[in-house]
Amino acid sequence: MQIIPIRDLKETAKISEMCNLSNEPIFVTKNGYGDMVIMSIKTYEASIERNTLLARLAEAEHGDKLVDGEAAMRELRHKYVKKD
Repeated sequence: MQIIPIRDLKETAKISEMCNLSNEPIFVTKNGYGDMVIMSIKTYEASIERNTLLARLAEAEHGDKLVDGEAAMRELRHKYVKKD
């Protein structure tokens, strides 16, 4: 985990390099307290994808309609696998 003071944001090229070399967000403090989080676009997009997947899994796990995995696979194979 990287933590930097807000005054270091003046060094934009250095901060950009730090963000792009790290797969984790960088925490920015102001007066010793957490203030912001910055990250590269790549890290941000991965975070959004992960959160979307987790939300879909939670919805599937707690949704009203539960489907047996084997039955779902049979249905998908029947629908999409071509038979010669």
